[in-house]
Amino acid sequence: MSPSFDGLSAVARVDRSPEQQLDAVYFDTPERDLAAHRVTLRRRTGGTDAGWHLKLPAGPDARTEVRAPLESSEDDVPGELRDIVLAIVRAKPLAPVARISTRRRIDVLYGHDGGALAEFCDDAVTASTIGEGAEEQRWREWELELLSDRDDVPDDLLDRLSNRLFDAGAAPAGHGSKLARVLDTAGTAAATARVPADPVHRAIAEQIDQLLVWDRAVRADTYDSVHQMRVTTRKIRSLLQESKDSFPLADNEWILDELRTLAAVLGVARDAEVLAERYQRALDQLPADLIRGPVRERLVDGANRRYASGLRRSLAAMRSQRYFHLLDALDELVTAEPPEPEAGEEAPSVSIDSAYKRVRKAAKKAKAVAAADDTETEEKDEALHRIRKGAKRLRYTAAATGESKVSDRAKTIQTLLGDHQDSVVSRTHLSTQAEAAHAAGEDTFTYGLLYQQEDDIAHYARTMLDDALKQLDKAVRKSH
Repeated sequence: MSPSFDGLSAVARVDRSPEQQLDAVYFDTPERDLAAHRVTLRRRTGGTDAGWHLKLPAGPDARTEVRAPLESSEDDVPGELRDIVLAIVRAKPLAPVARISTRRRIDVLYGHDGGALAEFCDDAVTASTIGEGAEEQRWREWELELLSDRDDVPDDLLDRLSNRLFDAGAAPAGHGSKLARVLDTAGTAAATARVPADPVHRAIAEQIDQLLVWDRAVRADTYDSVHQMRVTTRKIRSLLQESKDSFPLADNEWILDELRTLAAVLGVARDAEVLAERYQRALDQLPADLIRGPVRERLVDGANRRYASGLRRSLAAMRSQRYFHLLDALDELVTAEPPEPEAGEEAPSVSIDSAYKRVRKAAKKAKAVAAADDTETEEKDEALHRIRKGAKRLRYTAAATGESKVSDRAKTIQTLLGDHQDSVVSRTHLSTQAEAAHAAGEDTFTYGLLYQQEDDIAHYARTMLDDALKQLDKAVRKSH
C-alpha cells in the first residue's frame, strides 16, 4: 500500500519521476571509526547524484557533504575525501563494509501556482554487510521532505502530508539512516566510548573530540580554525600537566612534548593571521593621508603570505605518521585507568591550588623585574608572558573542576596579557618592516604611528593587570 495525497487543498497535482536504481557501497575502517564519529562515506552509482559522497556532522567548516566524481576504482577512496577525515581514520585502511541497493520511486507534489511543495520517496531496499557470514536484509522505506518555505505554504502542510503516510501504515524509522540499520542489525556498529567519570578526564576527552573537529576545519581553511585547533591543543596539554598523577604519564611524557610541538607548528600560521587582521583593522581606521607608502602591501599582504606558508606547514604535520601516533596515544591515555595509589594513600585529586600558586609566583617575579632599574624590556615582557601562561592553565583547570568564577577571572588575565603579547610581537614586526621600508627609500611615518598604537595597548594591559590579579585572588579565596 502506498500513501495517497489526493484531496489536499494545497496540492494541485502529483508527478511521478521515472523509477531509479541506486547502488551504494559504504566504506569505513575495520573498527568503524567513521560510524563512531557520525561520518558516512559511500560510492553511489545510478540516479542523478552518482559519485563519491562524504557526509559529515555539522561543524565549523559548514560542510555537511563533500562529493567527488566516479573517477577512481571501486575500492580506491579519493584522496581529497580521505584527507578530510584523516584525523579520524589515520593510518587505517578504508574498505567496503556494507552494500545497499535501492529501487526508488519519487513523487513531487506541486501547488496551484506550479511550484514544487514536497518530495516523497518510496524506497525498496536490499542491503547487507560485506564480509564473511553477511546476511541480506530487505525492507521498505518512505521519506517526505518539504521543498518550499514560501509564506503562502500552510504551516501545517508537513503534518497533513505526514498523516497520509501514517494512514497508509507508516511507522517512525528505528535508525537514523539505512547504513545504521544494516550495521546495527549485523551487530557491527561502533562501540560507544566510555564516558570518563571524573571531571578532568571528561574535560580532556571532550577536548580531544574538539581537536578532531577543528582538524577538519583547518583542512578546509575555515576562518579562525588554526587558532581554535591551537587553543584546543594547549588546553589538552594544560589539563594533562595539572593532573599528571591521574594519568599513566610516567611512560608517556613525550605526549606533552608532542602537544607543545603541534601548537608551535600551528602558531606560525596563527601569528601571521593575527598580524594580518590587526594591521588591516588599524589601517582601515586611519585617515588616508596618514597611510604613506606601500604599508598594506608590506604588513597585510606580507602577513597573509606567511599565513599561507604556515598553513601548508601545518597541513604537512597533520598528514604525518607522527601526528597519527599522537592522536592514538591521546585516545589510549584518556580511556586508561588512572594509576593505583600507593598503599595507605588516597587517589590523587585535581584542584586549582597548584595552578594558582604558579600564577602568584609569576606575578611576584614580574613585579620584581619591573621594579629593577637595569631590567631589559624583553625580560619584563617575558615575565608578564609567564603570568599569562599560568593564568591559562589555571583557567582550564578551574573550568574542568567547576570553579567557573575562578575560570572567568583567569580568562580576564589571559586576555589582557594576550593583548600585551600580541603587541610585543607586532612591535617587533613593525620595527623590522620599518627598517626594510627605510632601506627601500619608503616613507616610514605610518609604521611609527602603528608602533605607538601598539605601545598604548601594552600600557593599558599593564595598568589593568593589578586589579585583575586582585579579582582572581578574591575568587580563589571564595572557592575554598
